Amino acid sequence: MAAKQPVRLTRRFVDALRVSSGDIIVWDCDLPGFGIRVYSSGRKVWCVQTRGPQGGPKRRTLGGHGELTPDQARRMAAVAIDRIKQGLESDPLQDMPEPTVADLAERYMTFHVKVNCRPKTVETFGQILRSYIVPELGRLVLSEVSPSHVSGLHHRLRDKPGQANLMLTVLSGMFRLAEDWGMKVPGRNPVRSVRRYRQRSRARFLSPDEYRRLGDVLAEAESDGSVMPSAIHAIRLLLLTGCRRNEIVTLRWDDVDRTTGEIRLRDAKTGLRHVPLTPAVESVLASIPRIRGNPWVLAGRKSGGHFTGLGYFWERIRRRADMEDLRIHDLRHSYASRALALGEGLSMIGKLLGHRQIVTTARYAHLMRDAERAAVAKVGGSIGADILFPRREEPATVNKQG
Repeated sequence: MAAKQPVRLTRRFVDALRVSSGDIIVWDCDLPGFGIRVYSSGRKVWCVQTRGPQGGPKRRTLGGHGELTPDQARRMAAVAIDRIKQGLESDPLQDMPEPTVADLAERYMTFHVKVNCRPKTVETFGQILRSYIVPELGRLVLSEVSPSHVSGLHHRLRDKPGQANLMLTVLSGMFRLAEDWGMKVPGRNPVRSVRRYRQRSRARFLSPDEYRRLGDVLAEAESDGSVMPSAIHAIRLLLLTGCRRNEIVTLRWDDVDRTTGEIRLRDAKTGLRHVPLTPAVESVLASIPRIRGNPWVLAGRKSGGHFTGLGYFWERIRRRADMEDLRIHDLRHSYASRALALGEGLSMIGKLLGHRQIVTTARYAHLMRDAERAAVAKVGGSIGADILFPRREEPATVNKQG
């Protein structure tokens, strides 16, 4: 482990630090003994090192970069160095009471979820914490939380298997980070042994007749003005592109590039991706008036804002179309189903839908098998008609002359 020359440890400098193998410590030039340890995994941890009254170096870990700002870490380092020099062996962080699940939840949301996750994930994880984890486990200190506590909460949510499993995901992530942050004993994640509920797929696919009926309902609603135009445009674009709801309602005019013939989704779930501008999509976009000073393709009621409230209008549309079991996300599933019916493979469908991993697209494999069975039956039936049921020759008609 080689150490770099002391430098001024600023946020920008530490953000840029990288190491290809092993780890290094970079020391601060303003406060001797204060440094940042950088691992090849990308993890960065604030630390201090100085000599105590009995001699010999003493090192302490303060916390992770991102959890503590450079200024916060520097202030903590000054206190820690002073304590070590006085012979106070205990870590100042260890003198604090053991954190509770509520403490960890707040830290998890502030320093991880809100920093690294998309707004929808922030909202969802926050709801899981507020509704289930903090009310049930919040008062327990981390060392008290056992698998029985977690499995008990999971069991109480058995009538909501999706929420129950998501709760496990959130709680497991919290305890993994608690270990990285030095808040708990390594290797003790109480979620690890809890088995998740099996969830049934809720995918629903539009039939050709349902596509036509939904198209008619949208046209009627547009004609009689009973549904906000932005909602109608949004549903049509979702049907025609297979995009996620948020990718469409937050689409900007600057993201529509008619020169290259594509839509750039800069804030897609899996990162930047491009969606081709088909004639049908172009037709919908051409019908949407551009509002001066508003950058959004689908304008909202508030000046300068984008359209919100699609769920409300979707309820009205699907009732009118007599499809009350159809969710907005099923439009995306239906897009994939139609692509399979037209002969596209799973790899291409994954690209069309913006999936990062083929395993995500594999959920549609059963549709491919259904299409293959139908094709085999069609081809086999055609051949079978010739080889199994040959047509008999009609007897020749003989003209008898009297």
